[in-house]
Amino acid sequence: MPHSDIPNMLGRVLSGTKYGVKQTRGKFGLGAKMALIWSKMTTGLPFTISSAQRKQDFRSNYELDIDIIKNAPNVHSCSKLPNPDHWHGAELSVTIEGSWSSYRAKVLKYLRQIAVITPYAQFSFSYIAEDPKNTLKLLFKRRTDVMPPPPKITKHHPSSVDLELVKRLVAETKATNLTAFLTREFDQVNKALAGRLVGELRAGGVTASSSPKDLTTQQIVRLHQLLHEVRFSDPSGSHLSPAGEYNLRLGVMKELHPDLIATYAGDVRVFEGHAFIVEAAVSIGGKELKPGINVYRFANRIPLLFEGGSDVITRTATKRINWNAYKINQATDKVGVFVSIISTKIPFKGAGKEYIGDDIEEMVSAVKQAIQQCGVQLRVSWRGFLLLTGCRP
Repeated sequence: MPHSDIPNMLGRVLSGTKYGVKQTRGKFGLGAKMALIWSKMTTGLPFTISSAQRKQDFRSNYELDIDIIKNAPNVHSCSKLPNPDHWHGAELSVTIEGSWSSYRAKVLKYLRQIAVITPYAQFSFSYIAEDPKNTLKLLFKRRTDVMPPPPKITKHHPSSVDLELVKRLVAETKATNLTAFLTREFDQVNKALAGRLVGELRAGGVTASSSPKDLTTQQIVRLHQLLHEVRFSDPSGSHLSPAGEYNLRLGVMKELHPDLIATYAGDVRVFEGHAFIVEAAVSIGGKELKPGINVYRFANRIPLLFEGGSDVITRTATKRINWNAYKINQATDKVGVFVSIISTKIPFKGAGKEYIGDDIEEMVSAVKQAIQQCGVQLRVSWRGFLLLTGCRP
């Protein structure tokens, strides 16, 4: 984080830099800020931040908290320290009050799922208890150095924009004519297609040389309608960053040590103009799995722990898959179902972003296919496993 931006980025709610169309883990950094506000409310202690950008010769160090009334950062201390090793990244330290006994299982489950989806990361967790017997220290080791490519910012797909976004693009564009505006601001719009779109707008007094900033409200409304009427090519999905079958397989093997595992990465699909990819792994056996279907859900490589019963992944794995067709007994076998959905727009339900809606046909179809493809692989592997162990298939 840039040195001068740190107070606002972490000490002011609804202040952030993620305004483009991009596969992200969040918007505006709200998750981190809520943790900081909870610290303020429970312990009153400030939090510390150490940050450095690539090739930066100093480390930014701040101690600050959030003025909840004014929604403004309250800086306790600020300094720049030497960074001779050119370390880069960000470290945050926060002190909060909570019930470890009540939420221990959720915390550990979250960390283990992070380890599954990011086998290229190494991190540790420590719980220091008053009684040393209850102290807990965990180390999640790195299994590979292969990291997914970073997601890229892409232009808005015409069929994904709402009226307010079109108004904002019109107000902020640097294009001087409408043809340039359409090709500059929207994905899958070339010069020839832009010309045809302008032709459809001529009845409203618009020409190719019209400045976007001179459009009337009525003309902008008609442009928005036209963008949703025309059939555009689907986004390519090249801007997305899936974990990859290799990493997903390594992560599951590292944390669960299953007897069998199958993985599958689906093709790019589209809903409402947003590209998405579904990856899945299905495992048989291993540690810490209960008999039955154990579902692990990820959205943009972040574990989802709550409200799983309404999620498209859980409902598909438990209600739409005929496990018997793959020689799997969903009542007695220890089955792990890991599904990761990545997109520039995850269709969460509810403000908490805890589950993905089960009402989008494209999403249901993609999740079902991914799990089924894993099942096909396991059916073959399961037969070989039984023969190897001397059991009749």
